[in-house]
This record gives sequence, C-alpha cells and structure tokens, in this order.
Amino acid sequence: MSADTATESDARSISTPPSTILPTVPCSVVWSRGHAYVLEGGPGQARWVGVDDRGRPIVLTSAELAQRGWSRTWS
Repeated sequence: MSADTATESDARSISTPPSTILPTVPCSVVWSRGHAYVLEGGPGQARWVGVDDRGRPIVLTSAELAQRGWSRTWS
C-alpha cells in the first residue's frame, strides 16, 4: 500500500504503537502507579475501576488513566 492510498485509521495504527492505546475489551486489566485497573462497561460508558493506596475504590475515565500513565504489566 502506498502512502497516497493509506486511510486515516491506517496512519493512526502506524504512528501510534499499540502499547499506547488503552484496551477496549471489558475485563481488560492495566496497571497504573502500582495498582491494577479493570475496564468495566462498554463503549461510551467504559470506566476503569481499581483501588487507591488505602484500598478505597477509585473509578477513572480512559482519559484520566491515559494522563496518569499505564502499562499492560506491573512495574
């Protein structure tokens, strides 16, 4: 495929490594600041649920989680 025929979605997948895109499948797990977060709900209503340092529930949007930083593995 030439650069002239690439679609916008193709350009996004080439320029954005998959590890920087949050998962969209319910029950996906990611790590942020030493805590696991599980994706609940579906598209449009998705929320990431985990606990804070004191074990209290915390709910984050995808944008909030992306801003905090995240990983697919604990680190």
